[in-house]
Amino acid sequence: MSSVLQEEFEVLESIYPSELSIISDRQIQIDVEPDDIIDGAEPLMWKEVKLKLSVSYGDDYPDALPELELEAVDGEIDGSESDTLLQGLVDVGEENKGMAMTFTLVSHLREQLSSLVEKRVRIRIAEEHEKERLAIEAEEARTRGTPVTIESFKTWKAKFDNEMAKKKLRNEEEKLRVLTPREREEFKRIGTRLTGRQLFERNKNLEHEDDSLMEDGTVSVDVSQYDRTQPETDDVEDHIHFSDSD
Repeated sequence: MSSVLQEEFEVLESIYPSELSIISDRQIQIDVEPDDIIDGAEPLMWKEVKLKLSVSYGDDYPDALPELELEAVDGEIDGSESDTLLQGLVDVGEENKGMAMTFTLVSHLREQLSSLVEKRVRIRIAEEHEKERLAIEAEEARTRGTPVTIESFKTWKAKFDNEMAKKKLRNEEEKLRVLTPREREEFKRIGTRLTGRQLFERNKNLEHEDDSLMEDGTVSVDVSQYDRTQPETDDVEDHIHFSDSD
């Protein structure tokens, strides 16, 4: 191991005591997690991605870039995200050729990973807020209902009456199906009888019809003016004459 690498490994061990794994004298692995939690994000959402950065050093390090690999330890990253992160590391490594760069690479990766997870978290929070908003609007619409107008009521009433008539017809057909022919005739006869209300309305109409049949000038007679308790003998006596011939 070169003195440059030995010195760099010692520094990295002091900075990343639990994250660093020395695989060989020319290869290390470091676990990298996002930095700070953004507002509105739960810790589990924020820490959902954890990467392992593998660094393999060549003989000409630090004048040449080490080989870099990324592996998801927790969570997932797709191919495009991994390529973006690696390209960012290469760009930073090019700027730091000639000096120990591992700490700088890890710091940059942590920042980029934080940005990646922050984007995911913000999208998820926005989706949850949108879902809540839609749920609230749906509940308000359900409790508010549809305004009733005269036309909408008439339409509903016609539809309701039609459905009830069909239901009544179906019920009657079900009843008739199990009856004998004689019972069917009796059932139909009973079904044509007028209800009490219908009879009452009919009597009222007949009363009005009787009134309309009375001719103009007809005198009504109040029978209460006649005293039927008086004997009728007085009128009879007025018409009897007794003879004195006896």
